[in-house]
Amino acid sequence: MGTIESIVKSFLTYSKSQRIGILLFFVIIILVQGIYFFYDFNVVNKVDAKQSNWLALQSTVDSLKLGNKNYKPAIYPFNPNFITDFKGYKLGMSVEEIDRLLAYRKQNKFVNSASEFQAVTKVSDSLLRVISPYFKFPDWVKNKKSNFQAFTKKDFSKPEKISVLDINQATKEDLMKVYGIGDKISDRILEQKEKYGAFVSMDQMNDIWGLSPEVIEKLKSSFVVKSISNCKKININNASVKELSQFPFFRYQLAKDIVIFRTMNGDINIENLSKIKGFPAEKIKIIALYLEF
Repeated sequence: MGTIESIVKSFLTYSKSQRIGILLFFVIIILVQGIYFFYDFNVVNKVDAKQSNWLALQSTVDSLKLGNKNYKPAIYPFNPNFITDFKGYKLGMSVEEIDRLLAYRKQNKFVNSASEFQAVTKVSDSLLRVISPYFKFPDWVKNKKSNFQAFTKKDFSKPEKISVLDINQATKEDLMKVYGIGDKISDRILEQKEKYGAFVSMDQMNDIWGLSPEVIEKLKSSFVVKSISNCKKININNASVKELSQFPFFRYQLAKDIVIFRTMNGDINIENLSKIKGFPAEKIKIIALYLEF
């Protein structure tokens, strides 16, 4: 009893934090002992029913393969130009034969027949007879001769002469033959031609709304201005402000400035057109063809 009392007394003499630490130490020891006695440490590999069935089936297949001495893996059609090391090994090729093919392919060259394959790889006739029936070359290789003849006939024949039409004689159907010109744009071109009487330059296509630069270039390669006899002209020195304002290139304010200029300076000629206030200088060469002086 004296010993127990001394232990209790000594325990009580510890500080509160020391007593808590001792108690936690004993609790941890008890938990570890409990885990050791009650937990089963033997690991059980759980295999589901599906995997078990698969493993059993695979074992059966393997046993059948071993029992059949004549078993050979299936070979599917393939392009011999792309034989890998593993594929060549499965086909029965030696390392040297595979290396010859790979070296040939590194030169960006292709074999296009069984005879070419043998010439490159040096495989035996017996192996070639076994694997060549499975060679699959692209269709263009099979039709190489006919393709070459078609190519030479098409590409080296005499080029057809391309006819260029007069834009002022072009019909709606003629215009619609140009890629990018549809029903509405062709009508717009014809309406513009009617307004001027005739085009005097293919650069006037730039003023037609809806024509992209690419389509304009195609128009210029298909059409030219040949005859301008039907273009509507106006006498710039005699026309009134109203008549000038009805001219497609002139607005009312410019028509007034033209009349003011000729009143103050006399008759207008092609040289002093650029001196008129607001006159579109970048179009002088085109506009001048519609003017009479």
